[in-house]
Amino acid sequence: MSSSTSGLLGVPAIANLARSAHAGLFVSEAEIPEADIAREMQHHRTPTPGQSRAAAARALVVRELLRREIERLGLAAEAHPIGRETAEEACIRELIECEVADRLPAEEDCRRYYNQNRERFRSPDRIRVRHILLAASSNDFNGRLNARREAERLIGELAANVVPFAEFAMRYSRCPSKNQGGYLGWLQRGQTTPEFDRQVFRLVRGLAAFPIESRWGYHVVSIDDIKPGEALGFEAVREQICDYLELQARQCELQRYLRGLQQRYGVSGLEEIDAHAT
Repeated sequence: MSSSTSGLLGVPAIANLARSAHAGLFVSEAEIPEADIAREMQHHRTPTPGQSRAAAARALVVRELLRREIERLGLAAEAHPIGRETAEEACIRELIECEVADRLPAEEDCRRYYNQNRERFRSPDRIRVRHILLAASSNDFNGRLNARREAERLIGELAANVVPFAEFAMRYSRCPSKNQGGYLGWLQRGQTTPEFDRQVFRLVRGLAAFPIESRWGYHVVSIDDIKPGEALGFEAVREQICDYLELQARQCELQRYLRGLQQRYGVSGLEEIDAHAT
């Protein structure tokens, strides 16, 4: 039930947080110890320790509610781990499969969602790109300064049509694409490093007037062509919408089920912890 691990909070920070916001956390008559909450906090990355503590407390409450319901229904003997599942995970899976209904969205629901969100359903924007890489490592200050100056010089000469782009690419670029005149082909968002991707997709057609910085150095970039994404019809995205609405419905059903377990067994102290989640 935990998210991926993050760095541990310092022990003094956890101790101070526990003292300032201590509230007994109970499921039915069983207390969830503060030490367990502190250990669980490392699995919940949030902006503040208070929010991390609240997320950890909620996760432990859910785990205890499910444990009690598994015990009440006698599912432990029926659940068999699949793959690398633990026995606890197998029991939880068995419980959810038995108690939380899958609700397939109706055709009209999918069409309604499509009609209300047409702008989301487009084929990716594409750009045809050439570049010249002036390489410099991220920790080489002087090297990066020189690479930027060189990129600015090349842009000036290219803008004046002194030499063809491909010739400069073959002469100066440190990217293997130099053998193709710097040609990277048609790109969609997400196909290059994030910092390069964000910048080049803001450019207009033609030679960029400034160098593009990335972790590899500085790039002289030319956008040869731009093809905006086209609207996709309902049939092209029907399955995607159906999957999304099914997941949303399942999450709602799961929340409803957990609220029912909370009423059955009783939970106290969680509101006080949430009140200190700042």
